Amino acid sequence: MKVLELGHVNLWVVDLDRSGAFYRDVLGFSQVAGGVLKERRVAFFSLGSRHHDLALVEVGETGAAESRVRQGLNHIGLKVGDDVDHLRRMRDFVVRHGVAPHGYVDHCVCKSFHVHDPDGNLIELYVDGDPQIWARAPQAMVCSNPFQLE
Repeated sequence: MKVLELGHVNLWVVDLDRSGAFYRDVLGFSQVAGGVLKERRVAFFSLGSRHHDLALVEVGETGAAESRVRQGLNHIGLKVGDDVDHLRRMRDFVVRHGVAPHGYVDHCVCKSFHVHDPDGNLIELYVDGDPQIWARAPQAMVCSNPFQLE
């Protein structure tokens, strides 16, 4: 079992509008979706071949101490296959290696679970859903539902 590709990077940012303008206007990412997810403003950007290559989650100016702590990497997403069976096999594989999976999420465009690397960085291991979901309705990315991986 192995990771197939680096799927996306998710960053905590202080000011979503400022950071979004940088990635969109300076670096040329296309913004494909945005909204509020778990009470935080979010924006999703793509370079064209997947539902998103970059996600930004605003931590805001209020509570500057929280912003300093959380600003930067939220998680990296690693694609591990094309269907839930691949995700199940990856879950079993990491468990056999003593890694505890958690945070099972159905993001409508993909399904995932999370692990921490030895330094505490959050890693999202995921499989994509039907590409027609995000092709028809990019706003579907602003979706987060718990799910069970049996």
